[in-house]
Amino acid sequence: MLRWALVGLLLVGGCTEAAVAPSSEPVARARLERPTTLSAAGLPKRALLTIPSIGVRDLPVVPYPGWTDDAPGTVIQDRGVAASPFGPRGGVGPGGIGNYQVTAHRTSSTRAFASLPSLAIGSRVIVEVGRVRYVYEIVRTRETSFRSARSLAEQRAAVPGRPGAVPRQAFITLSTCATQEDHAAGNFWSDEFHNPEHRIDKIGVLVQRS
Repeated sequence: MLRWALVGLLLVGGCTEAAVAPSSEPVARARLERPTTLSAAGLPKRALLTIPSIGVRDLPVVPYPGWTDDAPGTVIQDRGVAASPFGPRGGVGPGGIGNYQVTAHRTSSTRAFASLPSLAIGSRVIVEVGRVRYVYEIVRTRETSFRSARSLAEQRAAVPGRPGAVPRQAFITLSTCATQEDHAAGNFWSDEFHNPEHRIDKIGVLVQRS
């Protein structure tokens, strides 16, 4: 289990989820009730990702049919860019109602998501598709275990953390490996693509479209 400092750790069905601090819960609930008029059709499209607070600028995001960190997705990440799976076991495209999933390497290639674990609640994430700009706000941190089917289902769910729930707004899940934390805890397990057991996920909601 990861041992970094997160606020309010809560064990949920095989994964550890960092809850928003109690004093922030009313604000978080308000942010989770953004009108669907901000959303788009959610078609898979190439995009550029910017996260000002951790120095990510115009990172290409490549859509592909699949699921998080499968073979095609790993190949895309190995090129130093981000991958966005779509389809039955993936997510939606930029701005779409549901879960727009974006994964990138933290410790190899260009280390595009090297600073993702430090991304704070309330940070803004900008996704640009042509002349359209989507702004998401980070509302939660969670951990995914590659060795737990339930944990993976929660990561990939249309409503992050709630498999089977019907989405009514646009979410984003930014995901990267927890290699350092796993190794520090003595966990050296990895899959055939060299992914460690755990991943760090930052969950956001769409708050602006222009």
